[in-house]
Amino acid sequence: MSKSSTTVSLVLGSGGARGLAHIGVIQWLTENGYQIKSISGTSIGALVGGIYATQKLEVYAEWVLALERKHVLRLLDPTIGRPGLFKGERIISVLRELIGDCAIEDLPIRFTAVATDLSSREEVWLREGQLFDAIRASIATPMVFTPFQHASRTLLDGALVNPVPIAPTLQDGTDLTVVVNLSGAAEPRAAAPGSASLINNSYRQRIARFIDALHATREPAEPQPGLLDVAFTSMQAMQDTISQLRMSAFAPDVTVEMPRNACGFFEFWRAEELIELGRERAAQAFALRERSRGD
Repeated sequence: MSKSSTTVSLVLGSGGARGLAHIGVIQWLTENGYQIKSISGTSIGALVGGIYATQKLEVYAEWVLALERKHVLRLLDPTIGRPGLFKGERIISVLRELIGDCAIEDLPIRFTAVATDLSSREEVWLREGQLFDAIRASIATPMVFTPFQHASRTLLDGALVNPVPIAPTLQDGTDLTVVVNLSGAAEPRAAAPGSASLINNSYRQRIARFIDALHATREPAEPQPGLLDVAFTSMQAMQDTISQLRMSAFAPDVTVEMPRNACGFFEFWRAEELIELGRERAAQAFALRERSRGD
């Protein structure tokens, strides 16, 4: 089967800023002749996948490549007395203006955004309605963004129940199912030299001060994990476990793995290296597949 005739169902996992690697994977697939016919995404996977489905991924890539730390901070809209640190309205408004909204059912390829119903704890597949409403629901990370009201349901991040949503693609009838898992094993080389972790840079310190003001806490005498550290580490542990179970239950044809320590949750200013990482790991995954088929 030639690459030019190979159709793909693409599954894009959750993982905060690591999801910028999804851009690189998509670029590699399209440049190598693979036809993406269907996308299922959770959280950042829903965001990148949904934008690709509008055929404006390069517009988004250009925008995110220009982001600096100060720009990321300005995209956050703090809230007080609500179930989340940020409303999430500012970033969605910016993306709607940049990309333009549309109905999911009008997209040229099949698209599913995965969210979690707060009341029933059920996995929710969003396949119709406004694209950026579905994306906003899917990225509603607990403690970070407030839950999203979608019709009669209150929705949270789909990563709570399905960090790698393979199931929505099972009836696609495409040649390959390709999964991009952002919860791969940690690697020593994953953190770029000189790129301080989120807890040590000024951006993180500003967020920490904001959280401390909300909770009227004092800086501990000894360095201790902060509120976001505990939340993100806990979610990462949960997602790692769920991802392993999902991947074993629905074995994809190709798995592209990103190390879970590739960057911090909010480090969207590292787009260039993360996109390149996505391209590199996609090439490696497909080369491995070709070698295994030749054995």
